[in-house]
Amino acid sequence: MAQAAFEEIVEDFEFIEDWEDRYRFVIELGKDMAPLDEALKVPATKVDGCASQVWLHPRIEEGRFSFDGDSDAMIVRGLIAVLRRLYSGLPVAEVLAVDARAEMERLGLNEHLSSQRSNGLRAMIERIRLVASETV
Repeated sequence: MAQAAFEEIVEDFEFIEDWEDRYRFVIELGKDMAPLDEALKVPATKVDGCASQVWLHPRIEEGRFSFDGDSDAMIVRGLIAVLRRLYSGLPVAEVLAVDARAEMERLGLNEHLSSQRSNGLRAMIERIRLVASETV
């Protein structure tokens, strides 16, 4: 069910054995994202439930879901980049069919994130699902 871009991350993780290197890889994914326009960092795009500041700006274009995002924490910004590769480009109806928890488990992230980061990741996924459910 995962997007090809997400599958590339899964493949890269298979070759990176050390978790510090995996964290660096996720952080680099976040650094590669364009920053979210400051005008979009408003209460409506802020994700509650995250220890750090997180903003997600979803877009639906021609029935396909995508989003931009940003965070003040480098690892969280990287997690946003991972989620973008999991969801962006999917038809809106398919967004709800993605088992994000299972997909993230393929990366082993659930075991290596702090409880606060895990809660924040869940909050981001829930926001994505909410936006998709309101659009379907």
